[in-house]
Amino acid sequence: MALKFAVVNQKGGVGKTTTAVNVAACMALAGERVLLVDMDPQGNATSGIGLDKSKLDRTIYDVLLGGEAIEDAITRSQIEGLDVVPSTLDLAGADIELISLISRETRLKTALTRIEDRYGWVVIDCAPALGLLTINVLTAARFALIPIQCEYYALEGISQLLRTFGLVRRELNPELEIARVILTMFDYRTRLSQDVVREVREYFGDLVSPTVVPRNVRLSEAPSHGLPVILYDPRSKGAESYSRLAAEVMRFGQDRTG
Repeated sequence: MALKFAVVNQKGGVGKTTTAVNVAACMALAGERVLLVDMDPQGNATSGIGLDKSKLDRTIYDVLLGGEAIEDAITRSQIEGLDVVPSTLDLAGADIELISLISRETRLKTALTRIEDRYGWVVIDCAPALGLLTINVLTAARFALIPIQCEYYALEGISQLLRTFGLVRRELNPELEIARVILTMFDYRTRLSQDVVREVREYFGDLVSPTVVPRNVRLSEAPSHGLPVILYDPRSKGAESYSRLAAEVMRFGQDRTG
């Protein structure tokens, strides 16, 4: 049965998609069977892994709101072992469309149940919001990865995110837990980045990953080429960081589930 990880933070620009794409890619390159689910209407994980959004027959929108089987939306990526359930702007109104539907919070969970035996890992990229799409992800996931950018106001909104976690645990998914908090866009040259690292470690303690993802030009360039950084420039600091992070996430999942 697949271990499902949500990459979540309601703030935008903190590295959610970069983390989802690169962790999933590194897992697959390590020989694992991985499913990357794009739950962001912007579809950046879809294009960042090299899929042409204009040529997709089915997307996660069709699964959640169109009654399509998730098997029909799964698309192979260019990486052996890594499949994708893509997203497009069709998903932009889904939070509103879901409101009137039965089992609106559990549609992703139900869909993934059909195919989870095919994969060892499912990585789900969330939209920068705490609406019904994100609730669906947190209801389906076993663990959460929270990227936090090493910038001013890094912890802004985190208390709201944690309240949402608590609500989902009480009402929908008692097994949900935070696996790792991931510090992203770290700039070794600035005092601010160092201060944020200290502040986040004081707040989250042992939940903070020892792997800090640096601000890296190659990480920024890779999505425009439709490649995870591990393929775009495997010797870059960004690729090295995400390779370590993916290995850490896999060890955590294996340890937690025996």
